[in-house]
Amino acid sequence: MGKIDNLDKKILEIVINNARIASKDVAAECGVSRAAIHQRLQRMIDIGVITGSGYNVCPKALGYRTCTYIGVNLERGAMYRDVVPELEKIPEVVECHFTTGPYTMLIKLFARDNEHLMELLNDKIQCIPGVSGTETLISLDHSIDRKMPIKY
Repeated sequence: MGKIDNLDKKILEIVINNARIASKDVAAECGVSRAAIHQRLQRMIDIGVITGSGYNVCPKALGYRTCTYIGVNLERGAMYRDVVPELEKIPEVVECHFTTGPYTMLIKLFARDNEHLMELLNDKIQCIPGVSGTETLISLDHSIDRKMPIKY
């Protein structure tokens, strides 16, 4: 990953909090040209500092009322590479992490309700070859959701 300087960090701090802000407004706040902002953003995309963009959509607004974290144990840790493509086929799975600790993997998913969650667990996740067990933790409330702080 390439290096970023203080101007890059200032640009990141601005766009992290408002990805739809106009380049001219970022340029004005940073005291540089709009072209400089565009070039720096593109460079940060190219070197992997900025990894995506888009809109955040509230799962509840789409009918997904149950947020769940599932600890997944595999028969062997090396099976991770085979299990991930199977989890990618389940649209309700929104995150997957290969972890240390009591689980081989930790996944986050959204379900419409507990019945839907049970279907996902029993009929999809636990049926994946290599999955030897799961532990389900239902999120009761989402209290903090913030971006990484930018220090410069």
